[in-house]
Amino acid sequence: MRGVTSYGAYIPYYRLERGRIAGVLGSGGGRGTRSVAAYDEDTTSLAVAAGRAALTGLTGTGGQPGRETIRQLFFATTVPAYADKTNATAVHAALRLPAGALAVDMAGAVRSGVGALVTAAQSPVPAMAVLTDIRTGLPGSADERDGGDGAAAFIFGGDGEDGEDRTPVLAEIIGQGSATAEFLDRWRAPGAPASRVWEERFGAQAYGPLAEAAMADALKGAGLTPGQVDHLIVAGLPARAVSRAVRAPGVPAGAVVDNLAASIGNAGAAQPGILLADVLDRAGPDETILLVVLADGAAALALRTTAALAAHRQPRQVAAQIAAGNGALEYATFLSWRGFLDREPPRRPDPDPVAAPPAQRRADWKFGLVAAKCTRCGTRSLPPGRVCEQCHAVDEMAPEPLAGVPATVRTYTVDRLAYTPSPPMLMAVLDFDGGGRMRCQLTDAAEDEVRVGLRVEMTFRRLVTAAGVHNYFWKARPVRGEDGTDE
Repeated sequence: MRGVTSYGAYIPYYRLERGRIAGVLGSGGGRGTRSVAAYDEDTTSLAVAAGRAALTGLTGTGGQPGRETIRQLFFATTVPAYADKTNATAVHAALRLPAGALAVDMAGAVRSGVGALVTAAQSPVPAMAVLTDIRTGLPGSADERDGGDGAAAFIFGGDGEDGEDRTPVLAEIIGQGSATAEFLDRWRAPGAPASRVWEERFGAQAYGPLAEAAMADALKGAGLTPGQVDHLIVAGLPARAVSRAVRAPGVPAGAVVDNLAASIGNAGAAQPGILLADVLDRAGPDETILLVVLADGAAALALRTTAALAAHRQPRQVAAQIAAGNGALEYATFLSWRGFLDREPPRRPDPDPVAAPPAQRRADWKFGLVAAKCTRCGTRSLPPGRVCEQCHAVDEMAPEPLAGVPATVRTYTVDRLAYTPSPPMLMAVLDFDGGGRMRCQLTDAAEDEVRVGLRVEMTFRRLVTAAGVHNYFWKARPVRGEDGTDE
């Protein structure tokens, strides 16, 4: 048996109420909300968040962490942070995957998302597919209103593939289908701020037979009839084509899955993964899922859940992440984060770009937040060093990963002068559970939320971009309950 052995999704904390768009522009709004990546999030940081969630429940063999089993990483998005440079390598470093694991990008088109899923599913070794996207459009456009930001990650493998104690398959792959055609539906020239779309009725007509063919192939390979589908997921940006595909003959009406458009919008290349993760959050054993993706053709993936799913769901379900979102984001702030509204920066010198040699020497700390722990006295050193600050032992340090360790705010300051794309900057001194102190930025929090004693968790973010170089590191954000309030 081969299929999904672990999964995770990430929905950013912020939401934009669509009505705020019309409140400023006079049109272009609507009902509901869309998810919004914060100013310090990009597709790389979103991918890291989803990947961390997928790795949480994965176990390896011989007592090794589950991440040690991953041998391939496929990163899919329409808006990579870098061109020429591989973005998947930063995700690989932040997730602390083995050096021998291949990490590659599948970027540039919405169809890249399902491409990463199918490639990872067909891999002969344990593989991870990370689907991530940040969708926007010109102010007042349908793409701006209907878009959404988010990410999802899936690990594919087989029962006992690396040993008897390997995490079992949660959803078995039982059928696949695809149909490809070249036609002009949606396009964006390199460097353009927004996509362009041909007349939607043409797209709906072109996608119709392609969707039917892909679904038929997947169902035939799975040995299923349309009436045996328990969950039908249809993802894609062409709204009319998607609306037609969900009415597939023979599929029970109750099987059609909510596309979450009213709450988080359409996350483009990441939408199929987010919707699949949402179904896996609540599906029972031996249920069939048909995932159909419409993007420059059609692709379909049929899965059957197993009894192991209930014990290995992602740590924070999609519904809980949606419920915890903050819908108070101002439209002007959203435009500023997306680069459509120039805001005067603090009157301070521009930041210097990251230098390559020291970043390479400190990669474990910078990307993986790996500190050091003295093997003699147990003291943690942040950042890692050769000499213990407590007992002064030399070269008696062991790696100590802290990305998953909670912390408490010891003290903090609100800095209104420091350079930041979204002032003011919130700085805090953290005490990690089990020892270790660190100074870092706070994110996903308003200044009136910060207090001494606030419980926080670490999150991988982009500090700043200078001279075209993205400076990634770890920030802290409040630990929140399902109602969105800090704990």
